[in-house]
Amino acid sequence: MAESMKSQQEGVDLYNQFIDGEWITGGGEPLDVHNPATGETVARVSLADEAMADRALKAAQAAFPAWSRKTAVERADHLYKLVELIQENRDRLARLITTEQGKPLVESDADVGMCCDLIRFAAENTRRLEGDIIPADDPDEQIWIQKVPHGVVVGITAWNFPAALVGRKLGPALAAGNTIVLKPSEETPLTALELVELARQAGIPKGVINLINGRGRDVGNHLVTSPITQLVSMTGSVRGGREINKAAAEHLKIVRLELGGKAPFIVMDDAELDPAVDAAIASRFNNCGQVCTCNERMYVQSGIFDKFLERFQQRVEALKVGNPLTDSDVDMGPKINRAELDKIHDMVQHAQSQGAELLTGGERLTGGEYDKGNYYAPTILTGVNNDMDIMKEEIFGPVAPVMKVESFEQAMEYANASEYGLSAYVFTQNVKRLMALTRELDFGEIYVNRGGGESVQGFHKGYRNSGLGGEDGKYGLEAYVKSKTMYVHHG
Repeated sequence: MAESMKSQQEGVDLYNQFIDGEWITGGGEPLDVHNPATGETVARVSLADEAMADRALKAAQAAFPAWSRKTAVERADHLYKLVELIQENRDRLARLITTEQGKPLVESDADVGMCCDLIRFAAENTRRLEGDIIPADDPDEQIWIQKVPHGVVVGITAWNFPAALVGRKLGPALAAGNTIVLKPSEETPLTALELVELARQAGIPKGVINLINGRGRDVGNHLVTSPITQLVSMTGSVRGGREINKAAAEHLKIVRLELGGKAPFIVMDDAELDPAVDAAIASRFNNCGQVCTCNERMYVQSGIFDKFLERFQQRVEALKVGNPLTDSDVDMGPKINRAELDKIHDMVQHAQSQGAELLTGGERLTGGEYDKGNYYAPTILTGVNNDMDIMKEEIFGPVAPVMKVESFEQAMEYANASEYGLSAYVFTQNVKRLMALTRELDFGEIYVNRGGGESVQGFHKGYRNSGLGGEDGKYGLEAYVKSKTMYVHHG
């Protein structure tokens, strides 16, 4: 057992597991956490085994009855206190996110802010999880439909938003009366651990929140397959989502999956040019393109194509890439790891072999500080067509393929020709086109004449390979309760 969240090991912080209100030392060789901007080891995390995963699940199961019986206001007050503590530690948490994930500090601050907003929204809506009383056929009977929590929730988070994704899982799960076991990504576990420590300080009862470190194929799979787990909420890759869905099927668990995206970015001739360029830059290169809702493929109408491309290229080539912890003017940081960096470069080279033309970028950044991290030049590819792999496969990096289209109808056809269906962007001032895309553009989240960034009161949902279910807002919160129908005869 450990007395605190972390200790020192060879001059580096060693983080532990959080189970039943206590910090627990894991077994086996700890996992190193690296700064992707420098390659240095910034911390280590002790890893859980299946026995520790069971302890976490059983702790959540034991805490569930008391937590679920608390009033909505009592649960909300705990969450409000957690938000208060996160805000007090906002600068420190933002710097930690940049250290373990690599995004610029302003984006890390927004990550923490989104975490607070998601938890706050859940707290605000604890009393809005309402049931119904339905007239019965018998005059001496009523039909009551109650909304009740599932029980133990497993929340598995990705590495690209270390704070916001914890808030997205933890907030609604606890607001609805569930308890939770969190498993953060092995790439960026530190922020989640610090958030759980703040939850402990906020007085959330022991066992309500548990966190274990480990690899998905090991403890992650065990969490998903355990009969204790009632609901799994996961953000990550399509491959990982399929594996979780398959593993959860044995016990017919409820699964919510937020997976990859291949967002089309459509610009029509009548679009306002500068706002479209601004949005194209932000929605492609924020977080080094490591956002599931990112602008992944661009369709620009022929009448505006040359003018748009000229301005877009100027802006892309002006982006400053570097270490966000040492240069506050950096626009884009590194990729998360070397494997991701190699994947991006291979995709760009493969696109060129299929006929794409490299307009700018297309290379790893080297020399000086660049040699220590995972940096890639902001890249534009032209001469692409919709059959190329670069227009079909998720890039998840700072590469923008730009394609000319002749009409709105053609743009719609190309946009929908995808295995993904999370987000899409459309820039047009034509009301008829706007109304048409509500029917014809087959994506769960559409941004019209603006850049990306969902609101906590909206509904973040993907179609096809982009996932199952959805998150955020009242519809996302309702996923964390189930219905119980009671036929009450009183005659």
